[in-house]
Amino acid sequence: MNAYAPILVLGAIAAAFAVGSIVMASLTGPKRYNRAKLEAYECGIEPTPQPAGGGRFPIKYYLTAMLFIVFDIEIVFLYPWAVSFDALGIFGLVEMLLFIATVFVAYAYVWRRGGLEWD
Repeated sequence: MNAYAPILVLGAIAAAFAVGSIVMASLTGPKRYNRAKLEAYECGIEPTPQPAGGGRFPIKYYLTAMLFIVFDIEIVFLYPWAVSFDALGIFGLVEMLLFIATVFVAYAYVWRRGGLEWD
């Protein structure tokens, strides 16, 4: 149990700091509410009414999300591979090349669909 004591102490300090920051902000912060502060933040653009079904999202929304997930997963797998590269040998190299090839297929799909054009 002594090995976990520093981790528990650090977790307790972090939790106390988070809770203390929220409590201090609510006690010391200004209390002047107006209509603008109570509205949802919309980057200065007035929200437009949506259809009853919620409307359809453009395909670029999904392509951007897919691109983020693909590269996020790639990075999650590349870090441990890079750390143990010497121990894996040629097998690890071939497997990572196959993995990067499958990631490139997703990247090419997003590129062909126009997911990388930010206009």
